[in-house]
Amino acid sequence: MVLVKSLFVYLFPESNAEAPYLVCVQLKDPTVKKIILLAFIILSGTINLMGQGSRNEKKILTYETLYDAPYEINKLWVQFQPVYTELSVMNPTAGFGVEATYYWADKFDFRAHFRKPYGRQTDYQRNIAFYNAPEVDNDIAIFNYFEIGGTYHIKDREEDTETFIHLYSQRYTSGNKWKSMVPEKSRIPTKVRKILGARAGSMVYKTNFNLDRVMEDDGVQLLNAEGVALPATVENPFTRVNVKGGYAGASYAWIKNVAIDPDRSYSDLVKDLIITAYADILFAGQIEYSDVFYRKIPYAADGLGKNYFGFRAGLDGKFNRTLSWGYNGEIGYRPGVQGKGFYALIKISFPVYSTDLDNRVEAFSK
Repeated sequence: MVLVKSLFVYLFPESNAEAPYLVCVQLKDPTVKKIILLAFIILSGTINLMGQGSRNEKKILTYETLYDAPYEINKLWVQFQPVYTELSVMNPTAGFGVEATYYWADKFDFRAHFRKPYGRQTDYQRNIAFYNAPEVDNDIAIFNYFEIGGTYHIKDREEDTETFIHLYSQRYTSGNKWKSMVPEKSRIPTKVRKILGARAGSMVYKTNFNLDRVMEDDGVQLLNAEGVALPATVENPFTRVNVKGGYAGASYAWIKNVAIDPDRSYSDLVKDLIITAYADILFAGQIEYSDVFYRKIPYAADGLGKNYFGFRAGLDGKFNRTLSWGYNGEIGYRPGVQGKGFYALIKISFPVYSTDLDNRVEAFSK
C-alpha cells in the first residue's frame, strides 16, 4: 500500500509580475486527508456526469413524420406461399398455396386461402398408399385444403402508443459499408389501429388415410354387403376422407403505418406491420369415408370414428407495402377422423402484392 503523506499545490498570485510558486502541504492531520478525499470524489463524479451528458446529447434523435395513418392502408393483398409445412397426426404434408385478403373500409375484411402438397413425396398418406397398398383398388386422394371467410370489426379504434425502431446510419464510406447495417435503437410516439373482430367462414379439405393402425389399435372392422370382414392379410388398406365444415371465432389486430425522416444521417424508416391473432372453434357438417375396394368388392369404413368439432389458434403477419412478404403460424385440432385431428402449421408468403385499388388520376383543364 502506498501512503500519501504530502500534497504539492501550485499557487498563482494576483499580480502577473510575480511567478507562481509551489507549496508543499503535509498531510499529517486526518481531517485534512478526509477533506481532500471528499473533494476528489466530488470532482470525479462531476466530470463523469458531464461526460455522460455530452454523450446523451449526441444520442438525441430529431425527425420529421412523413405520415402516421393506420387507417390509410391498402385494400387488397395477394399472397403467394411457396412454402408451407403441416405436421398433422392425420397426414403430414408440405407444399405451396395462395391467399387473398380484402379490407372493406373499417367494417369488414375477407380472406380466401388454398394449399396443396408439392407432389406425392410430400403427401405422406398418399405416398404410403401408392407404394404399400398393391391389393387395394381405391383411387388415391390428393390432399388439398380450401377456406374462405370474413371478419366483422366489432371495435375499430386508433390509439397513441410508442414504437420501437432501429436506425441505420448512412455516415460510412463504401469501405466501411458494413457499419451502416449496425442499427441504433430508439422509441418514437406513433399511432396504432386496434381491431377486435368476430370471424366466421367455411372450410373444405380431403386427404388419404391409412387404416392399418386404427384397425389394429381400435379393433375397427371393414365389412362388405354380406357382413364379411376385410381379410387381415390385406396390407395398408386406406380410405379417402372428405370433410366439409366451417369455423367461428374472434380476432385481434394491430396495424401501424408510419414513416419518419430522421434529421441526422440515418435512412428513412417505415413501420407498417399488420399483425392479427385469432382463435376459432372448428366444426364439420359432413365427414365422408370412401369404401375400401379389395378384388372389386367394396368394404365399408363406417366403423371408423368421426370427430365433428375442433379448435385452432394462430398469428398472421404482413406489411402495408406494394411488394413484401408475410407469415402465418397455427396450431389446433381439426375435425375429421376421431383421435387424429391434432396439427401444427407454418406458412411463408413471398411475394406479397398489395394495392389500394385507387386508379383515379386528377385532371385539369388548360
